[in-house]
Amino acid sequence: MFLLGALYVGFFVALVAFTDIGIWFLVVIMGGLAFVQYYTSDKIALAASRAKVVERDEAPELHDMVERLCAMADLPKPRIAVVPTDVPNAFATGRNPKNSVVAVTEGLWYRLSKPEVEGVLAHELSHIGNRDVAIMTVSSFFAMVAALLMRVGLFGGMFGGGGRDRGGGTPVWLIMFLVAMLTYVLSYVLILMISRYREYAADRGAAIITGAPENLMSALQRIAGQIQQIPQKDLREVQGLNAFFIVPTNLKSSFAEFFMTHPPLEKRLARLAEISREMGRPVGP
Repeated sequence: MFLLGALYVGFFVALVAFTDIGIWFLVVIMGGLAFVQYYTSDKIALAASRAKVVERDEAPELHDMVERLCAMADLPKPRIAVVPTDVPNAFATGRNPKNSVVAVTEGLWYRLSKPEVEGVLAHELSHIGNRDVAIMTVSSFFAMVAALLMRVGLFGGMFGGGGRDRGGGTPVWLIMFLVAMLTYVLSYVLILMISRYREYAADRGAAIITGAPENLMSALQRIAGQIQQIPQKDLREVQGLNAFFIVPTNLKSSFAEFFMTHPPLEKRLARLAEISREMGRPVGP
């Protein structure tokens, strides 16, 4: 977070020093968009996943499980939603613990054992307790500004006749494009690092809440294994939510860990095994 903040300070210093663009106008515009995203993140995620908020009479066992975990975690009970897909997964969203939603897929509920589902729900509740949606929204704000400026600079160079020059005859649009591109790339990498850390933190939180890290370990392995059996058509329908899911559906991504939203499964399992040993719990082979 410190490196990300330092990067954004450098980004604005460079833009103010080398360009004459109305940077604050763009910040206000993007700030408005980020504000809307922050306050409507739960609605956006539910609409994107086609999730339906369910009441107690529609899913009494699921409600009981969430209520029990919330009592153990000292959190207010979130709304509960069910996603109509056979892909086993879950996600949490919402700007704070009082305005949050936990969504589970039909595939998760029917394919996993109840202790495994409980481990997954505890992971998602940890995200809510840690305010991860707010953290990631704030972290990505200036990255969105940089991405927009990168496009503005590119199109300005293509269609704006080159713009005014600064010292050395360098076009302003080119300076803006290069500064914005460098900021965007570096911030993207740092944001992914923060995202992976938040997943480790949520795994640890789930282990502490349930007192049974082995249940989450089993759930992660079961989800990863079951995803391999899901038709690609079904996986493509939910791939836009990979950053939210407890286990992304693109497990065989060709990207290095450096560019992943989630830590590799084997590293998550190793950390959970270590937590299990610290708690004096049995660890499977």
